Amino acid sequence: MINDFISLVFPQVCVSCGKSLYKNEHSICTYCAYHLPKTNFHLDNENPIAKIFWGRVAIHSTGALYGFNKGGKVQHLIHQLKYKGHKNIGFFVGKLYGYELKHCADFNTVNIVIPVPLHAKKQKKRGYNQSDTFAQGLAESMNAEADLNILYRAKESESQTKKSRFKRWQNVETIFQLHDAKTLEGKHILLVDDVITTGATLEACAQTLLQIPNVKISIVTIAYAAN
Repeated sequence: MINDFISLVFPQVCVSCGKSLYKNEHSICTYCAYHLPKTNFHLDNENPIAKIFWGRVAIHSTGALYGFNKGGKVQHLIHQLKYKGHKNIGFFVGKLYGYELKHCADFNTVNIVIPVPLHAKKQKKRGYNQSDTFAQGLAESMNAEADLNILYRAKESESQTKKSRFKRWQNVETIFQLHDAKTLEGKHILLVDDVITTGATLEACAQTLLQIPNVKISIVTIAYAAN
């Protein structure tokens, strides 16, 4: 009764469309869960994300749950996750996508899920890393481990928002480092972030991880934003 009263006074709304959620819905309403623009990139080895990394870094498989259109529902969802404190969104969509990836041959050998890290100062200011909860949701559905600390930013980088593709790459080229890299030897690592555009940050992370012997790197994001 208390929960029903709270819901009446402070209704829970879908982070995508803003409509009220029903009793058994969480974060995203059923309609949006089925109608947001899924990419199905994980089923195509020549998808647009895979092509970003061709000739740049050896990535095993790639995917993104949703397509990102400016002003669309997916942008609103990402904004709520990244800037409005709705951490639960990341975990929820991670679980959704994890169920799909678990049944995909290119991803069902993933051992460990690693999010792109924020610099400690930025994470302290924001209060959380939006990619951490996405990684945790994926790991739960895929029966894998989520390691939120092994990859870290050694120095703070400038915002990537208005930089060109080359400038983005220069901005993050050498800023990522690893704690106890030996624990990752021989692993199939799933590297994850919220949105991919040029792929510069993910490339820099992958280059760092590929220094470890016998690893295989795959990449997925919540959304793909075409340049």
